[in-house]
Amino acid sequence: MDRNSLFGLVLIGAILIGYSYLTSPTAEDLAAQKKTKDSLALVEKNNIVAVAQKSQVTKNVDSLNLVIAKADSAIDSLATVQLTNKYGVFAGAVSGDTNLYVLENNLIKVQFSPKGGKVKSVELKNYKSWEGKPVRLFEGDSSEMGLNFFANNRSVSTKELFFTGVKSDSSLAMRLYAGSQDKYIEFLYTLKANDYKLGFKVNFVGVNEVIARNTNYVELTWKQLLKNQERDLKMERANSTIYYMFSDNEVDYLAETKDGSKDLSTKVKWVAMKQHFFTQVLIADGDFEKPTRVETKNGGEGDQFVKETKASFTLPYGHNAQESFGMQFYFGPNHYQTLKSQGYNLEKQIPLGWGIFGWVNRFIVIPIFNFLNGFNWSYGIIILILTIVIKLLLLPLTFKAYLSQAKMKVLKPEVDEIQGKFKEEPMKLQQEMMALYRKAGVSPLGGCLPMLLQMPILIAMFRFFPQSIELRQQSFLWAKDLSTYDSILDLPFTIPFYGNHVSLFTLLMTVSTLLITKVNSSSQMTNPQMKWMMYLMPIIFLGVFNGYSAGLSYYYFLANTISIGQQFLFRSFVNEGEIHRKIQENKKKPVKKSKFQQRLEKMAKDKGVQLPK
Repeated sequence: MDRNSLFGLVLIGAILIGYSYLTSPTAEDLAAQKKTKDSLALVEKNNIVAVAQKSQVTKNVDSLNLVIAKADSAIDSLATVQLTNKYGVFAGAVSGDTNLYVLENNLIKVQFSPKGGKVKSVELKNYKSWEGKPVRLFEGDSSEMGLNFFANNRSVSTKELFFTGVKSDSSLAMRLYAGSQDKYIEFLYTLKANDYKLGFKVNFVGVNEVIARNTNYVELTWKQLLKNQERDLKMERANSTIYYMFSDNEVDYLAETKDGSKDLSTKVKWVAMKQHFFTQVLIADGDFEKPTRVETKNGGEGDQFVKETKASFTLPYGHNAQESFGMQFYFGPNHYQTLKSQGYNLEKQIPLGWGIFGWVNRFIVIPIFNFLNGFNWSYGIIILILTIVIKLLLLPLTFKAYLSQAKMKVLKPEVDEIQGKFKEEPMKLQQEMMALYRKAGVSPLGGCLPMLLQMPILIAMFRFFPQSIELRQQSFLWAKDLSTYDSILDLPFTIPFYGNHVSLFTLLMTVSTLLITKVNSSSQMTNPQMKWMMYLMPIIFLGVFNGYSAGLSYYYFLANTISIGQQFLFRSFVNEGEIHRKIQENKKKPVKKSKFQQRLEKMAKDKGVQLPK
C-alpha cells in the first residue's frame, strides 16, 4: 500500500470517529428516549388489557343474550300454554290479520272484519243521512256477532278470535281453524248483483271431535247499536224496535217506547232490528230452533245512537263431519214494495195500522200512491192528487152525511118544541123524539154513520205518511223533508206539549180544522158542551202534530180545505125548503115498523111503558 492510500484511509477513519462523537445522544436525549419507550410499552400493555376486557364483555353479553333468549322462550312457552289452556285448538286464532274484506254491488257495500269473521259495516249507496252523509247502518264496534259453544272442556266465543279470509268476486269465506287446515268453522258470505240480501251460511267442517259431545246446538249472538239517521232522534226512537216472525207466519214486536226483552218459546223464521226507515233482518233458510231471546234498550239523554238491540239464536248441531246452517241478511230500506218483494212477510215491519186501517193502506192508499209516483211528480203534487182522489171516492158518503145534517136542521124547531114540552120527563122526551124521527123518515145517526165510514181513511193516513220512506228528504215549498216536521221558526226554548219549533203546515191544518168545525156546527144540533169539545180538539192536535210528518199535516190541511169547499157546493144546490116539504109528506104516510122496532115496542109494553102513536 502506498503512502497516499494509507493517508486516505486514516482520513476516512478520522472523519467517521469525529461524526460519531458529534452525533452521539446526550444524557437528556437518552432520558427522553427512555421515557418514550416506557410510554409505548404502557400503551401496548393497556391495549392488551383493553382487548382482554372487551373479550370478557363480549363473553358476558353473549351470556346475557343467551339468558334473555331462554327467558323469552320460557315466557313464550308459558303464554302458549296459557292460550292453549284457554282456547284449546283455537289458540292459534288469538291473533291474526286485521285487513278488512269488501263485498259490494250497486245497492250496498259490506265490509268484513277478520276478528270474529263478522260484518263490520254496511253502507246503503242510494241513501243519505239527514246530515248528508252516506247511510251506514252500523260500523266499527257498534256491531257484534259470534258463535258460543264448548270445545275441549272450554267455553269458546268466536267473536274474540281471528278468521282467515278466502275471497272471490261475489263471495267471502271466513274460516276459523281448529288447529289444522282440515278442521274449521266457516262463515260463508255471498252477495248477488242488485240485491239487498247478503247470504250467510255457517259451515262446520271436521270439528265434530272438537266440539263437546253432549252439544246438540250452538248459540249465535247478534248485537247492534242502531245509528241515528234522521233529523228527529226522539221520533226515530219511537219508530225503532225488534220485529220477529214465528214459523207460523205470525209477526210480532217489542214495544217501541220502552226497554223490553222476551224469550220466544217457539221456532222463529226471522228477527229484524228495525229503525224508522231502515232495517236489518236475519232470516233462517229453515227456522231458528227455540228458544230465541230478543232485547231492546233505548239510548240515554246524551246518547247519539237510537237503540241497543240484542238477539240470541239457537242453531241445531248434530256432530257430523260436515254440517251447515243457512241464513241470509237483509240490509235495506223500509220500503213497502221492496220488503214485500223479498218474501217472508218482511213488509209487516212497517206499522200501517191494525185491522181495517191496515187494509185501507195496503189495498187503497199504497196502490194509488205508487201509481201516482210513477209519473215522477213532486211529492207535494202527488199528495194533492191523492187527497182529491180519496175525497172523490168518499163523495157519496160525504153528501149523504150533509143531507142528514140538513134534515136535522129542518127538524130543529120541532125538536126544540118537544124538548121544551117534556124537559121534565126524560123517558117521554126520548119516546117523542124517536116518534118524530120515525114519522119524518130521518135517522139521528144518518150523519154520523157516513162520517164513521170515513174514519178508517183518516186513521190510515195517520199511519201511512210518517212511515213512507218515499217522502224522506223530499222537499216541498218551505218543508225540506216531508217525512219529518217542517219548521219556519226554531225556538231557543221548549214549550210543554208543543216543542221547540213552529210547524207551518200544522198551523194551517189547525186553522182549517177550526174553520170546518165552525161550518159544520152551524148546521148541526150541538149542545154547548159538545161545541166546546169540538173546538178544543184542534188545539190539542196542534201540539201533537207539531213534531209529526209534514206530509201528514199537509194532507189533513188539503182534506179540510176540500171539505169546506164541498160544504159550500152542497149548500148551493140542496134546497132546505124542499127537504122540509118532503119531511112533512113523510109524516102523513103510514110508518112501516121493522121487526127490531116491533120487538122494542113489545118489550116496552111488557114493562108497562105507554108508547106514543
